[in-house]
Amino acid sequence: MNFIETKKSTLVDFYTNIRSHTENLCKPLSIEDYTPQSAVFASPPKWHIAHTTWFFEEMILKKFLPNYDVFNSEYSFLFNSYYNSVGEQLERKNRGLLTRPSVQKIFEYRAYVDVAMRKLLSTSNNEKLRELTILGLNHEQQHQELLITDLKYTFSLNPIYPKYSHNNFISDEETSSGWLTITEGIYEIGHNTNEFCFDNELGKHRVFLETFTISERLVTNGEFIKFIENDGYKKSKYWHDDGWTWVQENNITKPLYWKNINGDWYQYSLSGLIKVNPNHIMTHVSYYEAAAFAQYKNKRLPTEFEWEIASKQLNWGNRWEWTNSAYLPYPNFKIAEGAVGEYNGKFMINQMVLRGASKATAQNHSRYTYRNFFSPNTQWQFSGIRLAN
Repeated sequence: MNFIETKKSTLVDFYTNIRSHTENLCKPLSIEDYTPQSAVFASPPKWHIAHTTWFFEEMILKKFLPNYDVFNSEYSFLFNSYYNSVGEQLERKNRGLLTRPSVQKIFEYRAYVDVAMRKLLSTSNNEKLRELTILGLNHEQQHQELLITDLKYTFSLNPIYPKYSHNNFISDEETSSGWLTITEGIYEIGHNTNEFCFDNELGKHRVFLETFTISERLVTNGEFIKFIENDGYKKSKYWHDDGWTWVQENNITKPLYWKNINGDWYQYSLSGLIKVNPNHIMTHVSYYEAAAFAQYKNKRLPTEFEWEIASKQLNWGNRWEWTNSAYLPYPNFKIAEGAVGEYNGKFMINQMVLRGASKATAQNHSRYTYRNFFSPNTQWQFSGIRLAN
Protein backbone atom coordinates (compact mmCIF):
# COMPACT_ATOMS: atom_id res chain seq x y z
CA MET A 1 0.00 0.00 0.00
CA ASN A 2 1.29 3.46 -0.79
CA PHE A 3 0.40 6.97 0.24
CA ILE A 4 -1.47 7.99 -2.92
CA GLU A 5 -4.61 6.08 -1.90
CA THR A 6 -7.45 8.56 -1.38
CA LYS A 7 -10.29 6.44 -0.01
CA LYS A 8 -11.20 7.53 3.51
CA SER A 9 -11.52 3.97 4.81
CA THR A 10 -8.08 3.14 3.47
CA LEU A 11 -6.50 6.19 5.11
CA VAL A 12 -8.14 5.28 8.43
CA ASP A 13 -6.74 1.75 8.15
CA PHE A 14 -3.35 3.08 7.17
CA TYR A 15 -3.36 5.43 10.13
CA THR A 16 -4.24 2.57 12.46
CA ASN A 17 -1.55 0.28 11.05
CA ILE A 18 1.25 2.83 11.36
CA ARG A 19 0.25 3.80 14.87
CA SER A 20 -0.02 0.15 15.92
CA HIS A 21 3.45 -0.61 14.60
CA THR A 22 4.96 2.00 16.94
CA GLU A 23 3.32 0.28 19.87
CA ASN A 24 4.48 -3.13 18.65
CA LEU A 25 8.06 -1.83 18.70
CA CYS A 26 7.55 -1.10 22.40
CA LYS A 27 6.30 -4.57 23.35
CA PRO A 28 9.78 -5.94 24.26
CA LEU A 29 10.35 -3.03 26.66
CA SER A 30 10.02 -3.06 30.41
CA ILE A 31 8.56 -0.05 32.17
CA GLU A 32 12.06 1.05 33.20
CA ASP A 33 13.15 1.29 29.54
CA TYR A 34 10.72 4.06 28.60
CA THR A 35 12.24 7.05 30.39
CA PRO A 36 16.09 7.16 30.37
CA GLN A 37 17.81 9.55 27.99
CA SER A 38 21.36 8.36 27.37
CA ALA A 39 22.47 11.34 25.24
CA VAL A 40 21.13 14.63 23.95
CA PHE A 41 20.58 13.07 20.51
CA ALA A 42 18.83 9.93 21.85
CA SER A 43 15.28 10.59 23.00
CA PRO A 44 13.50 8.23 25.40
CA PRO A 45 10.84 5.85 24.04
CA LYS A 46 8.19 7.60 26.11
CA TRP A 47 8.98 10.89 24.41
CA HIS A 48 8.83 9.37 20.91
CA ILE A 49 5.42 7.87 21.68
CA ALA A 50 4.11 11.16 23.00
CA HIS A 51 5.68 13.41 20.36
CA THR A 52 4.25 11.47 17.41
CA THR A 53 0.86 11.75 19.08
CA TRP A 54 1.42 15.46 19.71
CA PHE A 55 1.88 15.96 15.97
CA PHE A 56 -1.63 14.74 15.18
CA GLU A 57 -3.21 16.69 18.03
CA GLU A 58 -1.33 19.93 17.40
CA MET A 59 -1.18 19.98 13.61
CA ILE A 60 -4.52 18.36 12.79
CA LEU A 61 -7.10 17.88 15.54
CA LYS A 62 -6.85 21.42 16.90
CA LYS A 63 -7.39 22.79 13.40
CA PHE A 64 -9.85 20.40 11.76
CA LEU A 65 -12.04 18.87 14.50
CA PRO A 66 -14.62 21.36 15.81
CA ASN A 67 -14.82 21.63 19.60
CA TYR A 68 -11.87 19.30 20.08
CA ASP A 69 -10.77 19.17 23.74
CA VAL A 70 -7.03 18.66 24.18
CA PHE A 71 -6.02 15.74 26.35
CA ASN A 72 -3.70 17.87 28.48
CA SER A 73 -2.77 21.47 27.72
CA GLU A 74 0.74 21.00 29.17
CA TYR A 75 1.61 18.41 26.52
CA SER A 76 1.89 21.09 23.84
CA PHE A 77 5.04 22.29 25.62
CA LEU A 78 6.38 18.94 26.83
CA PHE A 79 6.25 17.10 23.51
CA ASN A 80 6.95 19.81 20.96
CA SER A 81 10.31 19.00 19.38
CA TYR A 82 11.54 22.07 17.50
CA TYR A 83 8.48 23.88 16.14
CA ASN A 84 9.10 27.43 17.27
CA SER A 85 5.99 28.73 15.54
CA VAL A 86 3.86 26.45 17.73
CA GLY A 87 5.43 27.67 20.96
CA GLU A 88 8.18 27.00 23.46
CA GLN A 89 9.43 23.49 24.01
CA LEU A 90 11.25 21.49 26.66
CA GLU A 91 15.02 21.51 26.16
CA ARG A 92 16.00 18.40 24.25
CA LYS A 93 18.56 17.37 26.86
CA ASN A 94 15.79 17.22 29.51
CA ARG A 95 13.44 14.75 27.82
CA GLY A 96 14.71 11.95 30.06
CA LEU A 97 13.66 13.88 33.17
CA LEU A 98 9.99 13.36 32.39
CA THR A 99 9.17 10.69 34.95
CA ARG A 100 5.71 12.25 34.81
CA PRO A 101 3.40 11.96 32.96
CA SER A 102 3.56 8.22 33.45
CA VAL A 103 3.95 5.71 30.64
CA GLN A 104 0.37 4.63 31.26
CA LYS A 105 -0.83 8.22 30.88
CA ILE A 106 1.10 8.59 27.61
CA PHE A 107 -0.59 5.52 26.16
CA GLU A 108 -3.95 6.93 27.30
CA TYR A 109 -3.01 10.10 25.41
CA ARG A 110 -2.29 8.06 22.26
CA ALA A 111 -5.59 6.22 22.55
CA TYR A 112 -7.49 9.48 23.06
CA VAL A 113 -5.94 11.10 19.99
CA ASP A 114 -6.39 7.96 17.89
CA VAL A 115 -10.13 7.88 18.57
CA ALA A 116 -10.43 11.52 17.54
CA MET A 117 -8.28 11.05 14.42
CA ARG A 118 -10.24 8.02 13.22
CA LYS A 119 -13.48 9.94 13.75
CA LEU A 120 -12.14 12.91 11.81
CA LEU A 121 -10.73 10.87 8.94
CA SER A 122 -13.99 8.94 8.62
CA THR A 123 -16.15 12.03 8.28
CA SER A 124 -14.06 14.60 6.39
CA ASN A 125 -13.20 14.99 2.71
CA ASN A 126 -10.74 17.83 3.30
CA GLU A 127 -7.70 17.45 1.04
CA LYS A 128 -5.45 19.47 3.35
CA LEU A 129 -6.41 17.14 6.20
CA ARG A 130 -5.43 14.16 4.10
CA GLU A 131 -2.05 15.70 3.18
CA LEU A 132 -1.21 16.53 6.78
CA THR A 133 -2.26 13.06 7.96
CA ILE A 134 0.02 11.42 5.41
CA LEU A 135 2.84 13.75 6.48
CA GLY A 136 2.17 12.80 10.09
CA LEU A 137 2.30 9.10 9.28
CA ASN A 138 5.63 9.52 7.49
CA HIS A 139 6.83 11.53 10.47
CA GLU A 140 5.80 8.65 12.73
CA GLN A 141 7.71 6.19 10.57
CA GLN A 142 10.81 8.32 10.98
CA HIS A 143 10.36 8.14 14.74
CA GLN A 144 9.90 4.37 14.57
CA GLU A 145 13.44 4.14 13.23
CA LEU A 146 14.67 6.69 15.76
CA LEU A 147 13.04 4.66 18.51
CA ILE A 148 15.19 1.70 17.47
CA THR A 149 18.42 3.67 17.09
CA ASP A 150 17.93 5.55 20.36
CA LEU A 151 17.11 2.37 22.26
CA LYS A 152 20.24 0.73 20.92
CA TYR A 153 22.40 3.59 22.13
CA THR A 154 20.83 3.49 25.59
CA PHE A 155 21.07 -0.29 25.88
CA SER A 156 24.70 -0.23 24.71
CA LEU A 157 25.67 1.69 27.87
CA ASN A 158 24.32 -1.09 30.06
CA PRO A 159 27.23 -3.40 31.05
CA ILE A 160 25.02 -6.50 30.80
CA TYR A 161 24.28 -5.71 27.12
CA PRO A 162 20.50 -6.27 27.17
CA LYS A 163 18.72 -7.99 24.30
CA TYR A 164 15.87 -6.18 22.60
CA SER A 165 14.93 -8.68 19.89
CA HIS A 166 16.21 -11.54 17.74
CA ASN A 167 16.52 -9.08 14.86
CA ASN A 168 19.63 -6.99 15.36
CA PHE A 169 19.34 -5.12 12.01
CA ILE A 170 23.05 -5.57 11.19
CA SER A 171 23.76 -9.26 10.58
CA ASP A 172 23.60 -9.29 6.80
CA GLU A 173 26.30 -10.05 4.28
CA GLU A 174 27.16 -8.06 1.18
CA THR A 175 26.57 -10.24 -1.88
CA SER A 176 27.15 -7.68 -4.63
CA SER A 177 30.51 -7.19 -6.29
CA GLY A 178 32.20 -5.09 -8.91
CA TRP A 179 31.92 -1.48 -10.02
CA LEU A 180 29.23 0.29 -11.98
CA THR A 181 30.19 2.94 -14.54
CA ILE A 182 27.88 5.89 -15.21
CA THR A 183 28.75 7.89 -18.30
CA GLU A 184 28.83 11.66 -18.38
CA GLY A 185 25.63 13.47 -19.17
CA ILE A 186 22.79 15.64 -17.99
CA TYR A 187 20.50 13.86 -15.52
CA GLU A 188 17.27 14.74 -13.75
CA ILE A 189 17.32 14.79 -9.95
CA GLY A 190 14.42 14.94 -7.50
CA HIS A 191 10.87 13.76 -7.00
CA ASN A 192 7.99 14.50 -9.36
CA THR A 193 5.42 11.69 -9.08
CA ASN A 194 2.03 11.68 -7.40
CA GLU A 195 3.31 9.58 -4.52
CA PHE A 196 4.24 11.14 -1.20
CA CYS A 197 7.62 12.75 -0.67
CA PHE A 198 9.08 15.28 1.75
CA ASP A 199 9.45 18.85 0.56
CA ASN A 200 13.24 18.60 0.47
CA GLU A 201 12.94 16.11 -2.41
CA LEU A 202 10.94 18.54 -4.56
CA GLY A 203 12.32 20.81 -7.21
CA LYS A 204 13.11 18.35 -9.99
CA HIS A 205 16.12 19.74 -11.77
CA ARG A 206 18.97 18.82 -14.06
CA VAL A 207 22.60 18.27 -13.14
CA PHE A 208 25.62 17.50 -15.26
CA LEU A 209 27.70 14.56 -14.06
CA GLU A 210 31.15 13.60 -15.24
CA THR A 211 31.76 9.92 -15.91
CA PHE A 212 32.21 8.09 -12.61
CA THR A 213 32.33 4.61 -11.15
CA ILE A 214 30.54 3.50 -8.01
CA SER A 215 30.92 0.30 -6.03
CA GLU A 216 28.09 -2.19 -6.31
CA ARG A 217 28.82 -3.30 -2.76
CA LEU A 218 28.97 -1.66 0.64
CA VAL A 219 32.11 -1.76 2.76
CA THR A 220 32.30 -4.76 5.09
CA ASN A 221 33.46 -5.12 8.68
CA GLY A 222 36.54 -7.01 7.50
CA GLU A 223 37.60 -4.17 5.24
CA PHE A 224 37.15 -1.67 8.04
CA ILE A 225 39.14 -3.82 10.47
CA LYS A 226 42.10 -3.50 8.09
CA PHE A 227 41.69 0.28 8.22
CA ILE A 228 41.93 0.09 12.03
CA GLU A 229 44.90 -2.29 11.94
CA ASN A 230 46.71 0.04 9.53
CA ASP A 231 46.35 2.88 12.07
CA GLY A 232 43.57 4.57 10.16
CA TYR A 233 42.41 6.38 13.29
CA LYS A 234 45.96 7.55 14.01
CA LYS A 235 46.96 9.04 10.65
CA SER A 236 45.76 12.56 10.06
CA LYS A 237 46.37 12.29 6.31
CA TYR A 238 43.13 10.37 5.88
CA TRP A 239 40.90 12.84 7.70
CA HIS A 240 39.24 16.16 7.05
CA ASP A 241 40.62 18.69 9.50
CA ASP A 242 37.26 18.88 11.25
CA GLY A 243 37.13 15.09 11.42
CA TRP A 244 40.66 14.86 12.79
CA THR A 245 39.73 17.31 15.53
CA TRP A 246 36.67 15.18 16.34
CA VAL A 247 38.82 12.02 16.52
CA GLN A 248 41.37 13.57 18.85
CA GLU A 249 39.01 15.49 21.11
CA ASN A 250 36.77 12.44 21.60
CA ASN A 251 39.49 9.76 21.55
CA ILE A 252 37.79 7.91 18.69
CA THR A 253 39.70 4.70 17.95
CA LYS A 254 36.98 2.38 16.62
CA PRO A 255 33.41 2.39 15.32
CA LEU A 256 30.54 2.97 17.70
CA TYR A 257 29.48 -0.16 19.65
CA TRP A 258 32.76 -1.99 18.91
CA LYS A 259 35.07 -3.24 21.62
CA ASN A 260 38.21 -5.36 21.48
CA ILE A 261 38.19 -8.33 23.86
CA ASN A 262 41.41 -10.36 24.04
CA GLY A 263 42.32 -9.42 20.48
CA ASP A 264 38.90 -10.12 18.96
CA TRP A 265 36.38 -7.52 17.85
CA TYR A 266 32.88 -7.58 19.31
CA GLN A 267 29.99 -5.19 18.87
CA TYR A 268 26.83 -4.46 20.76
CA SER A 269 23.70 -5.28 18.79
CA LEU A 270 20.01 -5.25 19.64
CA SER A 271 20.31 -9.01 20.14
CA GLY A 272 23.16 -8.56 22.61
CA LEU A 273 26.94 -8.51 22.38
CA ILE A 274 28.08 -10.41 19.28
CA LYS A 275 31.38 -11.09 17.59
CA VAL A 276 32.08 -8.85 14.60
CA ASN A 277 31.59 -10.88 11.43
CA PRO A 278 34.11 -9.68 8.82
CA ASN A 279 31.69 -10.55 6.01
CA HIS A 280 28.84 -8.44 7.34
CA ILE A 281 28.18 -4.91 6.14
CA MET A 282 29.87 -2.18 8.15
CA THR A 283 27.50 0.04 10.12
CA HIS A 284 27.36 2.90 12.65
CA VAL A 285 30.07 5.07 11.15
CA SER A 286 30.09 8.85 10.95
CA TYR A 287 30.62 10.85 7.80
CA TYR A 288 34.10 11.65 9.12
CA GLU A 289 34.93 7.94 9.36
CA ALA A 290 33.36 7.15 5.99
CA ALA A 291 35.35 9.91 4.27
CA ALA A 292 38.57 8.86 6.02
CA PHE A 293 38.09 5.24 4.96
CA ALA A 294 37.48 6.36 1.38
CA GLN A 295 40.71 8.39 1.44
CA TYR A 296 42.56 5.38 2.88
CA LYS A 297 41.33 3.34 -0.11
CA ASN A 298 42.27 6.12 -2.55
CA LYS A 299 38.60 6.49 -3.38
CA ARG A 300 35.85 8.95 -2.40
CA LEU A 301 32.22 9.01 -1.37
CA PRO A 302 29.64 9.58 -4.12
CA THR A 303 27.70 12.81 -4.30
CA GLU A 304 23.99 12.50 -3.61
CA PHE A 305 23.32 13.17 -7.30
CA GLU A 306 25.66 10.38 -8.39
CA TRP A 307 24.04 8.07 -5.86
CA GLU A 308 20.52 8.87 -7.07
CA ILE A 309 21.32 8.19 -10.71
CA ALA A 310 23.27 5.00 -9.93
CA SER A 311 20.71 3.73 -7.42
CA LYS A 312 18.45 2.35 -10.14
CA GLN A 313 21.16 -0.20 -10.86
CA LEU A 314 22.29 -0.81 -7.27
CA ASN A 315 21.08 -3.08 -4.50
CA TRP A 316 20.42 -0.54 -1.75
CA GLY A 317 18.45 -0.46 1.49
CA ASN A 318 20.70 -2.31 3.94
CA ARG A 319 22.34 0.83 5.34
CA TRP A 320 21.92 4.57 5.12
CA GLU A 321 24.79 5.58 2.85
CA TRP A 322 26.86 8.70 3.47
CA THR A 323 27.33 10.93 0.45
CA ASN A 324 29.81 13.69 -0.12
CA SER A 325 27.01 16.26 -0.46
CA ALA A 326 26.06 18.96 1.99
CA TYR A 327 22.36 19.18 2.78
CA LEU A 328 21.21 22.13 0.70
CA PRO A 329 17.92 23.15 -0.95
CA TYR A 330 17.13 22.13 -4.50
CA PRO A 331 16.38 24.89 -7.03
CA ASN A 332 12.98 26.50 -6.43
CA PHE A 333 12.69 24.93 -2.97
CA LYS A 334 10.17 26.86 -0.91
CA ILE A 335 9.57 26.59 2.82
CA ALA A 336 5.87 25.90 3.45
CA GLU A 337 3.71 28.26 5.43
CA GLY A 338 3.07 27.51 9.09
CA ALA A 339 4.63 24.99 11.45
CA VAL A 340 5.15 22.27 8.83
CA GLY A 341 7.56 24.64 7.11
CA GLU A 342 9.98 23.97 9.98
CA TYR A 343 10.16 20.29 9.08
CA ASN A 344 13.18 20.38 6.76
CA GLY A 345 14.22 23.76 5.45
CA LYS A 346 15.67 25.26 8.60
CA PHE A 347 18.11 22.36 8.95
CA MET A 348 19.82 23.00 5.62
CA ILE A 349 23.17 23.93 7.15
CA ASN A 350 26.04 21.97 8.74
CA GLN A 351 24.50 18.62 7.71
CA MET A 352 25.55 15.91 5.26
CA VAL A 353 23.16 13.90 3.10
CA LEU A 354 22.64 10.15 3.43
CA ARG A 355 20.77 8.19 0.81
CA GLY A 356 18.94 4.86 0.72
CA ALA A 357 17.50 3.21 3.82
CA SER A 358 18.50 0.72 6.51
CA LYS A 359 17.16 -2.51 7.92
CA ALA A 360 15.64 -0.39 10.71
CA THR A 361 13.74 1.84 8.27
CA ALA A 362 9.98 1.35 8.29
CA GLN A 363 8.41 -0.50 5.39
CA ASN A 364 7.18 1.69 2.51
CA HIS A 365 9.34 4.54 3.79
CA SER A 366 12.23 4.40 1.33
CA ARG A 367 12.66 5.72 -2.20
CA TYR A 368 15.65 6.64 -4.30
CA THR A 369 14.93 10.37 -4.00
CA TYR A 370 14.77 10.31 -0.17
CA ARG A 371 17.22 12.77 1.41
CA ASN A 372 18.19 11.86 4.96
CA PHE A 373 20.58 14.20 6.75
CA PHE A 374 22.69 14.29 9.89
CA SER A 375 25.68 16.15 11.23
CA PRO A 376 29.01 14.64 10.09
CA ASN A 377 29.88 13.24 13.54
CA THR A 378 26.69 11.14 13.72
CA GLN A 379 27.37 7.46 14.39
CA TRP A 380 24.26 6.06 16.04
CA GLN A 381 22.22 5.73 12.85
CA PHE A 382 22.46 2.52 10.83
CA SER A 383 24.87 4.11 8.38
CA GLY A 384 27.38 2.53 6.04
CA ILE A 385 29.90 3.26 3.28
CA ARG A 386 29.72 2.94 -0.49
CA LEU A 387 32.81 4.04 -2.40
CA ALA A 388 33.04 5.94 -5.67
CA ASN A 389 35.83 6.88 -8.03
